[in-house]
Amino acid sequence: MKITSQHRTSSRINSFSKSGFTLLEMVIVLGIIAMIMGGAIFTMKRISDGGAITVMEGDFSAIETALQTYKTNNGNYPSQSQGLKALVEKPTTAPRPRRWVQIMDKVPTDPWDNVYVYKFPGTKDRSRPELVSLGKDGLADTEDDFSNQDE
Repeated sequence: MKITSQHRTSSRINSFSKSGFTLLEMVIVLGIIAMIMGGAIFTMKRISDGGAITVMEGDFSAIETALQTYKTNNGNYPSQSQGLKALVEKPTTAPRPRRWVQIMDKVPTDPWDNVYVYKFPGTKDRSRPELVSLGKDGLADTEDDFSNQDE
């Protein structure tokens, strides 16, 4: 009888050792999961950058419309020194607007939280204002800058 009970115990031990994962197998599985997650995060980051550019283009359109409304009301665009703030607060410097109305609630910022740069006259089309986003790096005159006068 003693031999039979030892045989049952050893068969249980063998069945438990065969059904579990080794530490090496677990590390390999976790490594594969980490690689998949890293690729997904990288892809999502690129998608969000594309979304930010789309938002910025929408902002350009809305600000251009607000500037056109300002010009219709006052006969001219805000000066460069007045900037986009003229759409939010009545300018106190020349040229003072004749029929000023608040067009925007606040000075808009780009998707990267930088204030849009306002230039009048524009650098490419001098007859209309230019809006510039400093891009993701927030620095002027770098490769990631965007302008509403770009092609």
